[in-house]
Amino acid sequence: MSQARDTILGAVREALRRGPPDNATRASLDEKRFDHTRPSQDDDPVERFIRKFESRAGTVGRVATLGDVPAEVDQHRARFDLPKRAAVGNALKALDWPSDWTVHHGAAPIEETLSVSLASAGIAETGSVLLASGPDSPTTHNFVPDDQVVVLPVEHIVRWFEEAWDRLRQREGGMPRATNIVSGPSRTADVEQTVQLGAHGPRRVHVILVG
Repeated sequence: MSQARDTILGAVREALRRGPPDNATRASLDEKRFDHTRPSQDDDPVERFIRKFESRAGTVGRVATLGDVPAEVDQHRARFDLPKRAAVGNALKALDWPSDWTVHHGAAPIEETLSVSLASAGIAETGSVLLASGPDSPTTHNFVPDDQVVVLPVEHIVRWFEEAWDRLRQREGGMPRATNIVSGPSRTADVEQTVQLGAHGPRRVHVILVG
């Protein structure tokens, strides 16, 4: 992908009789930010996020600290009688997961039923969570299991989409290769206009707000 992109951009520069941008030009372009019209918000961003997310069949739980996350995940698991097994992102690896669980930190295989991931941001504007791909958060966690649990510290909630992109740019290692914006369970109404959950991803999405 990267080599093909470089080839295409090189052809464009050649047609324009331009060479690759120098470091100063790159820095100048990276600093550019465009102002967009943003819908006004006069409510609390955390409460707005909860209201918006739950309006799309998502569920939200709240805990005081990251250490409380495993117990909340276990409650979700028990509620739907899921196996004591989960694909857990590396960012949450150090938490004290139940000793009778089978926990792994790699990609979610096809038989996986539950994943637990740390969100890069929550977006109050639409009630969405932004998930960045990478070793700490494999993209398969967002699509393969029927149940996805997303851990979201309240300080990661921003009001507008633009602020979420700023958070991504500030990540250690820079922008991820891929991002997924999740606003609730996957759904479709393609068949007889009947809404079906879990069509292209999780059937249930549970966000755990921390703090």
